[in-house]
Amino acid sequence: MAATLLPPRETNADTLAEVAVEFPDNFLLIELCGEFDRNLAEIEQKLSVQILRRGNHLVAMGEKPAAEEAVQVLRKLYARLEAGRPVGPGDIDRELRMPDANLDRGKSRDGKQIEMFKGGPVEIKTRKKVVEPRTEAQKAYVQNLFQHEMAFGIGPAGTGKTYLAVAVGVSMFIDGLVDKIILSRPAVEAGEKLGYLPGDMKDKVDPYMQPLYDALNDFLPGKQLAKMMEEKVIEIAPLAFMRGRTLSNAFVVLDEAQNATTMQMKMFLTRLGEGSRMVITGDRSQVDLPRGMPSGLKDAEGLLKGIDKISFNYFTAKDVVRHPLVARIIEAYEAAEGKS
Repeated sequence: MAATLLPPRETNADTLAEVAVEFPDNFLLIELCGEFDRNLAEIEQKLSVQILRRGNHLVAMGEKPAAEEAVQVLRKLYARLEAGRPVGPGDIDRELRMPDANLDRGKSRDGKQIEMFKGGPVEIKTRKKVVEPRTEAQKAYVQNLFQHEMAFGIGPAGTGKTYLAVAVGVSMFIDGLVDKIILSRPAVEAGEKLGYLPGDMKDKVDPYMQPLYDALNDFLPGKQLAKMMEEKVIEIAPLAFMRGRTLSNAFVVLDEAQNATTMQMKMFLTRLGEGSRMVITGDRSQVDLPRGMPSGLKDAEGLLKGIDKISFNYFTAKDVVRHPLVARIIEAYEAAEGKS
């Protein structure tokens, strides 16, 4: 049974209110509250409300709009639990960032991704987890990844550009829409001179590719991932290794594209073959190329913006889903750059 919203009780000249909601399943209510009521505490902190539990009711107390929003968030999270899906910090964060999302978001559906374009929830299904966008910008980005043959994701660190792209690639591979996944990065040192690294070629380039390995490990079981990489169904390679190839029936991601030169970017973009999808992600504020060398990402952005079937999605500090401090750090640097 769904949660039942009770009439609000106004307490102070229409500005303060108590909004109660009834949850019929006490076991799901316990999950909704979280261990030591940590889920409630997070909602309280983000919305500046107080949430009290009275039997199988939760009561949000505070400014009327905030109390009503808190109850809406609680109802959406409860709907997820009714559908047999877990509720974690990321789910709470998503509902707080996207308050206008459909209340039926948590309800299960049959697996075709195309439903996301009919008003259903935007979900990316992988072998280990279901990934859902947590901001409107992420939602638009994921939709473009499924709809366009080439997509750019541009914005600051921590906004999920690469993570979501890899998730979509794994999902499309599982659904048989592509035959392989190819992930690439420019092997550029981030302002440090590391000198010669020991080992064979793989040992030398793996440190630069580690973020891509991390993303894949989130979506595929370890043994299956190792087998797929051994069989070259999944490839992780430096950008320089793309020259001369035609990438057909593949989902291809170029990460840290701001560190590709103009010629490298042209070389990479022209690798696109039949049946392939290509995603280019980057952060224009973190260019590690030698001083005076233009970024291929900036050039591509200016040259390709008017071409059909190529999408551009932009993220800001408001879309950061890493640690709350990351957004404030980015905003501080942007403010400093604006003054200089």
